[in-house]
Amino acid sequence: ALTLLTGCDVTDSFSAESMLTQISKFNDAVQAKLFNPNTLAPTFPESAITRPFPFNAYYALDDAPTIDGKDWKLDVRGLVENKKSWTLDELYQLPQEKQITRHICVEGWSAIGSWTGTPLRHFLQLIGADMRAKYVWFNCADMDGYNSPLDMATALHPQTQMTFKFDNEILPRAYGYPMKIRVPTKLGFKNPKYVVSMEVTNDYKGGYWEDQGYNSFS
Repeated sequence: ALTLLTGCDVTDSFSAESMLTQISKFNDAVQAKLFNPNTLAPTFPESAITRPFPFNAYYALDDAPTIDGKDWKLDVRGLVENKKSWTLDELYQLPQEKQITRHICVEGWSAIGSWTGTPLRHFLQLIGADMRAKYVWFNCADMDGYNSPLDMATALHPQTQMTFKFDNEILPRAYGYPMKIRVPTKLGFKNPKYVVSMEVTNDYKGGYWEDQGYNSFS
């Protein structure tokens, strides 16, 4: 504020980008402290589902990945005991739960959807993940290799889900077939689609939007 009052160009006196990065890290730390892993996001009746549910990405639907589920496998890496790759049929055999929750986009809109899949914490337990690790990092099949980290507290939240169905049907291509990560406690860009691998790690590896200045905790 003082810089603006003096009429100075903020970039002339110090690195604005560096300052904003530090502020972003501070915001992440505050949000992490405020996060309650036992507080659930609101759920809704089926009558509240937004139809059609909007397609959302930084590209057009025609450019969304087209994945053959028969050939697809989820690669598991990092601090886990079992690093086997999982086929879609194997994942479909895991216990699944349905949630009707609100997707909130950083652009200012929201929509309510019905999502069915396996709680991520159940899968992490199944593969012997180190729950003391800091992050679960996801890579996707998008054209630019979309990726995003989840802090471990959020990954273990009971509503964080490996999603295989939307509105009781196999997950459509528009919403991330064959698997997306549904995180109703975070903004939409923290819900990666077309996931091809996950890594349990203590290293912060950044993310597609996080590297462009978005708060990682969000």
